[in-house]
Amino acid sequence: MKCRLLFPLHSSFKLTTQKVWLAAFIWLAAIAPTFARTADSVVLRIAIQQNASQVNVGSSVDARVVDGSGQALGKIQGMNGFAAQARNGGVALDRWQASTLRIEPEDPNGVVWIGDRWYRGSVAIVPTGKGLTAINYVDLEHYLFSVLGSEMNGSWPQEALKAQAVAARSYALYERENSRSPLFDLGNTTGWQVYGGVQTESGGTQSAVAATAGQVLTSNNRVINAVFHSSAGGCTDRSEEVWVQALPYLRGTKNQFDEGSPVNVWSKSVSASQLSSFGVGNVRSIVPTKKTSNCGRIKELEIVGEGGRRVRVSGDTFRDRLGLRSTYLTQITPQGVANSTKGNTKSTATGFLINGRGFGHGLGMSQWGAYNMARQNLSYGQILGQYYQSTALSTIEVK
Repeated sequence: MKCRLLFPLHSSFKLTTQKVWLAAFIWLAAIAPTFARTADSVVLRIAIQQNASQVNVGSSVDARVVDGSGQALGKIQGMNGFAAQARNGGVALDRWQASTLRIEPEDPNGVVWIGDRWYRGSVAIVPTGKGLTAINYVDLEHYLFSVLGSEMNGSWPQEALKAQAVAARSYALYERENSRSPLFDLGNTTGWQVYGGVQTESGGTQSAVAATAGQVLTSNNRVINAVFHSSAGGCTDRSEEVWVQALPYLRGTKNQFDEGSPVNVWSKSVSASQLSSFGVGNVRSIVPTKKTSNCGRIKELEIVGEGGRRVRVSGDTFRDRLGLRSTYLTQITPQGVANSTKGNTKSTATGFLINGRGFGHGLGMSQWGAYNMARQNLSYGQILGQYYQSTALSTIEVK
């Protein structure tokens, strides 16, 4: 795959801040217009279910059933559901059994049922040591119709949706080239980018994908890892301070484009019982010990309990255990201070109030920032240039 440069992106501009098959099919026909796949399309492999004991599958139209070598085994009728199960190291579906089974709609406009929803493309069921994995084979552009609606609101301004389309396309291709699994290119959850199937598509997402068809972000003529998150809280960080690798296009930026977002500023009370998982008994203090240099996101904290017991944990661990929106913590305040037992005059907190900013890891594009930039009539190129430094907008050339 090659990339053709369209133009470099710059951020040097002045900004003003302020099993009911029939019912399911009728619903499907109303929201899923026809989009034919072209001969030079990029096909992605998306893991929809993993390590499942059973996978419910079907097709909106008559479909071929083929094995792992591509040999046709038979057909299933449209609008019929089947349960694929692991059997003797392979996959059993209706009267067929093979090492791998794949359902391919005969009509290119047909869609497949996987688990509890419809997806464009076809589906393969592959046995693993822990169960069955259902993999959706789908055209990249069609995949993006759903990703945009899963990651953003399809009614958001088109320039924000276009920016999301380019970022999501770039991210998908980067993951495809650096796949974490030999079976699939990406998953369908927030561990990759959310992909909810046909039901998350809309006219707005389809228009944004079509308007940016084939466009990706590149650095040194290579597609970038265009990560994004819900809200930066006004500041994004350098990649090496949040993760490990220093990337020239994730250098961090400060702006006010997240102002007004519902997750720009937040607070959460955590109880003593929630803090007990850190293993220091009743918690007396929580002190940040390492922060990122650009924004001050928490990289490490020290949690101190009674009797001098203490533990250091990463900001990510602290966030995950307590269900916080980010590691961008601005204040940690003890609440309900109570006297300790056994005559100890020191006191412990019965809980803590945690104040923070933003939602997500804080690297790359802020989706709420993109929304507000688009509302200020800034283009998707300007949005992308704000969050991905020293990049170019290019088009992919499939070979």
